[in-house]
Amino acid sequence: MRFIALDTPKPLSKIGLGTWQFGSREWGYGPDFERQAAQIVRRAVELGVTVFDSAEIYGFGRSERILGAALGDDRPKVVVASKILPVLPVAAVVQQRAVASAARLGVTSIDLYQVHQPNPLVADHTTMRGMRTLQDVGLVGEVGVSNYGLRRWQVAEAALGRRVLSNQVRYSMLDRAPEQDLLPYARQAGRVVIAYSPLAQGFLSGRYDARNPPTGAVRRANPYFLPENLERGAALIDTVRQVADAHDATPSQIALAYLLRHPNVLAIPGASGVEQMERNAAAADIDLADDEYTALAEAAKRFRPITGLAAMPAMLRARIGKPTGK
Repeated sequence: MRFIALDTPKPLSKIGLGTWQFGSREWGYGPDFERQAAQIVRRAVELGVTVFDSAEIYGFGRSERILGAALGDDRPKVVVASKILPVLPVAAVVQQRAVASAARLGVTSIDLYQVHQPNPLVADHTTMRGMRTLQDVGLVGEVGVSNYGLRRWQVAEAALGRRVLSNQVRYSMLDRAPEQDLLPYARQAGRVVIAYSPLAQGFLSGRYDARNPPTGAVRRANPYFLPENLERGAALIDTVRQVADAHDATPSQIALAYLLRHPNVLAIPGASGVEQMERNAAAADIDLADDEYTALAEAAKRFRPITGLAAMPAMLRARIGKPTGK
């Protein structure tokens, strides 16, 4: 396992574990997944993974409970991260929700406590006042944000009066907007970009195509998995497979290695089983050559999916089981 070269109380592994799927029926993993979750977490710890990310909204708190129980005595050794859903993120509410998350996780201090997304109606100064108090009393170690643009990340840090260590954003070979400003800032300022959905919810795994679309509510709601987008992405997946073959790796591992090439990026893919966790962890040790990275970047730029309003008619047709057409 490789780690981010920053001065943090606990080392930050380049690969972490995202736990949205723990206790979340929308992922379709079923009632037996709680036992599997414990096995995944234990194996992750054995492989050197130190970052475990949850949120109070995941499974309405069940993800935090499952994660805390699975970590057990290893909780003090790793970075336990969670997020507050900022419905009313004033200082008092931030403090109350942190106490509740810590109790579910079974920890006396949340190593990284993040604002799940910016609230357009509540300024960061009141949210960060609550975060600062949590740090002062020792209930929170580092503060982070999620889904913030660069400017608001900087405003949040000014409001906190201390570093806002991380910004957790959607980042993958399909979603490369963070490369424009967040990644350069993280490197210059000594901050971290945490990449969620680093495999674009499995699109980059190569498991799916127009004849074999995914199941499960979350992926069915993602326009990337429209049959036409799966067809359009075939050339990108072919390039990923070619690089994977050169490294005796899987397409998913190469898609992760693409992100991890940046020194201040930490990826938190989920895992539906122990073997997937092992493959994800191994991706941290893959070194892409310059020409491989360039080939992947160019292939990703050529992919032009149908998204936004343009995708809505096809999404509706897919929901009711009619052919999407062209």
